[in-house]
Amino acid sequence: MQKPPVAALDVPARKGATNYPEPFARRVAGRCKRKLGEYFALQNFGVNLTTLEPGAVSALAHHHLRQDEFVYVLDGELTLLLGEEEHLMRPGDCIGLPAGSGIAHQLINRSRQDATYLEIGDHTADDQACYPKDDLEVRLVDGSWVFTRRG
Repeated sequence: MQKPPVAALDVPARKGATNYPEPFARRVAGRCKRKLGEYFALQNFGVNLTTLEPGAVSALAHHHLRQDEFVYVLDGELTLLLGEEEHLMRPGDCIGLPAGSGIAHQLINRSRQDATYLEIGDHTADDQACYPKDDLEVRLVDGSWVFTRRG
C-alpha cells in the first residue's frame, strides 16, 4: 500500500542504532538516522535523513565495491574525510561517492551544533564494504549486512 506524503521529521528516528558489532557500534552513538526510503518500502535505493551531534561520526571510514552513495548537507557543518583529504561541507554542499573507487569516506561533526544531511545509496546485490582503518568488512547477503573481521 502506498503511504501518503509525510514530514520527514515525523519518520521515527533511530539514535545510535547500527548494524556494527561491538566495539565499533559505540562510535556512531551520536548519530540519529531517519530511514525515509525504508519508511516508504523503497527497494532499489535507500534515503536517510541523518543528524550528527557534535563530535559524532556518520559511519566508520569505508568504501563500497558496488554501491554508489550521495550526500547532501542540509544544516550545520561537517568534515568529510575522503581518503587522506579533509573537506568542510556546509548547507547546499554535496558529494557523490562512486562504487569501486577504493577511497574510504566518513563524515565527522567537529562543530558545536548538530549537522543534518541526506544520504542516498543503492541496494545493489552482493555489495561489500571495506573499512581500511578497522578490522572489519561487510557483505550484503539476502538484503542483510553480514560483518566479519578481516584479521
